[in-house]
Amino acid sequence: MGVWRVPVDLLVRSRFTISPLTDTFAALRTLRRAPHPWQQAWRQPHLAAYKQMLARQPKVRALLAASFGFHWIADFFTRVPPTAAPTFAEELAAIAGYTDEQIRDDLRATRPGPLDDLLSGEGLAQTAVYLLDWVWTHTVAPEWPAREQRLRADVVARTARLSAEGWAGAFADLEGTVRWLGEGRLQVNDLPEPPVPLDQAERLVFVPAHYSRGWVLWNRPTCFGLVYPARGVLAETTPPAPDGLDRLIGPNRAAILRRLDTPVSTSHLAALTGLALGSVSDHLRVLLDAGAVAKCRSGREVLYWRTPLGEAMTGRAGQKGRT
Repeated sequence: MGVWRVPVDLLVRSRFTISPLTDTFAALRTLRRAPHPWQQAWRQPHLAAYKQMLARQPKVRALLAASFGFHWIADFFTRVPPTAAPTFAEELAAIAGYTDEQIRDDLRATRPGPLDDLLSGEGLAQTAVYLLDWVWTHTVAPEWPAREQRLRADVVARTARLSAEGWAGAFADLEGTVRWLGEGRLQVNDLPEPPVPLDQAERLVFVPAHYSRGWVLWNRPTCFGLVYPARGVLAETTPPAPDGLDRLIGPNRAAILRRLDTPVSTSHLAALTGLALGSVSDHLRVLLDAGAVAKCRSGREVLYWRTPLGEAMTGRAGQKGRT
C-alpha cells in the first residue's frame, strides 16, 4: 500500500480536483483531533456544538469510534469524487447509496473485532450522511467560498509547477511520506505494504484539503485518489493590521474597495467617498487592472463590485451569506 504503480496513460489522465466532501471530512478529522496550532484555532469555536451533537447521537459516536483504525479510515468515508467538479450533495448521495452490510464490512476491515451493538441494525448510511451533513452545514458551508478559493489557488500553483518540473516537482513540497519515485511509482505513505498496481484504474485524482496530513481515496479497483495538505494551510498567520490595506494601496483606493460589497456606480462612489468623479474613475481603473474589482453596464450606469481577490484584500472572503 505504500507505493502505487501508476501506468503512463492513467498518469496522463490524472487531475487535480476540488472536493467539498473531502474538505468536510478534513473538518471532521480536525474536530476529532487537532494536532497543529492552526487546526486548534479553527476547531475551538466549533467544538462545543460538535460535542453537543455527539451527546445527542449515540449511533454517530459508535460509527465514529469504529471508522478510525490505527492506520486506516473506513472506505465509505474516503471515496473518490464522482466528477471533476462535484457538489457536496452529489458526493453525499454516493455515501447514501451504501448498504448497511457494506458499511459494516468497511468498519470490520478498519478495526478488526466485534462491532458495537448500535451498529448491528439498519440505517448506517443515513447515520454517516447525518454526520457529514452536520459538519458541512455547521462548520464548512459558511466559509466554503474562502476555503474553495484557497484550494483552487493550490491547484493552479501545483498545475503550473507540474508543467514546469514534472511530477517530482509537483509533489516536492507535500508531506514527507508522499513523493514521486519515478518509473511510474508514487509513494503515498510509509506503511510496509506491498505495491498496489493501478492497471485496472480508470481515474486518478489529487485533492487538496484543509488538514495537516494526507490520506488515500479509492473506489477499488477503478478509482484512486490522494488527499494532500493544501499549500499554505500550515503557515502561521497573524491578523492583518487595521490600516494594512490603506498602507498597501492608499487610503482612497482602499475606501473605494471597501464600499463595493454590492454593485455601485462611479457617481454613487463619488458621493459616498467625497472624492472627485475623475479620481474615483482613476482608482477604479487601477483596481480593475489588478483584478480586485469587476464591472458591468446596467442601463446608463457602469456598476463595480469586488472580485474574490478584492474580497481577500478587504478581509471579507467567506463572509457573504452568513447569518
